[in-house]
Amino acid sequence: MKPFPLPVVTFGPGSQQEDENLEYMDMPKDMHTFSMPGLRDDVDPALRDEALDLARNLLDRMRATGFGVSDYPSIDLSSTDMRVRAAINDLLGEGEVAAYSRGAVDCRVQETAFAGVWRVLQLATDGGIARDTVEACAIPRLIVEGARRSASTEVSAEPPPPGAMNAPAVLAEVLDAACSHRSGDEARIINLTLLPMTPDDLDYLAKSLGAGSTVILSRGYGNCRISSTGVTNVWWVQYFNSMDHMILNTLEIVDVPEVALAAKEDYTDSVERLEEWIAVSADI
Repeated sequence: MKPFPLPVVTFGPGSQQEDENLEYMDMPKDMHTFSMPGLRDDVDPALRDEALDLARNLLDRMRATGFGVSDYPSIDLSSTDMRVRAAINDLLGEGEVAAYSRGAVDCRVQETAFAGVWRVLQLATDGGIARDTVEACAIPRLIVEGARRSASTEVSAEPPPPGAMNAPAVLAEVLDAACSHRSGDEARIINLTLLPMTPDDLDYLAKSLGAGSTVILSRGYGNCRISSTGVTNVWWVQYFNSMDHMILNTLEIVDVPEVALAAKEDYTDSVERLEEWIAVSADI
């Protein structure tokens, strides 16, 4: 998998540009669209066939279990030949969502070209690969568990600085929503872009909520950076256009922000596309 493409520093003072002149927002110009992956021409036929067998196994499990189950399909590649893993990576391609979680268990995750199918690397303490899996789900369990493991339901906020205007009220609303949130509840979204927020406001919110262990990047229509905070189920979600200018800055109280999740419709479509791609690849 490629290195995580954007820096982890995602919020705080200066993350919103201030300009006294009225300007129209630059709209995103690049949109991620599906394109079939491709196996390299020089791949050993035996390695290709083994990779295809693993893909067929995954496809069979996806059909059998469906979408949204807790015991979702997962294939452990840890003991598989590295050349076969490389062929699997080529076969599945690269999609628009990547994630990193650090803490008791460090992991790197990359969605494949087939939405809802993920490559998951669990890292050892020396930086090597402890476990390597292909998983089919809305989002891999390790990402969700990592964000929750590093967060807390208790916050002891310092008094706000003199320059803070709306941050104390926003913080109170966030903590109240986080306290009442239950798994599966709809997201409570606070749009900071629509509020007059000073640099002191953003700094106070960032320090009070704390930095979490998990960062997710979605490269759909422009870029979206999703950062867990130190408060359970509270995420900082920022949308950027193709020029990397922020166009939306929100706090979401939810299990995982929807923009990071594969949808049921995408998953169903991926089953069909994966079946077609396996058939085409087998004839190459």
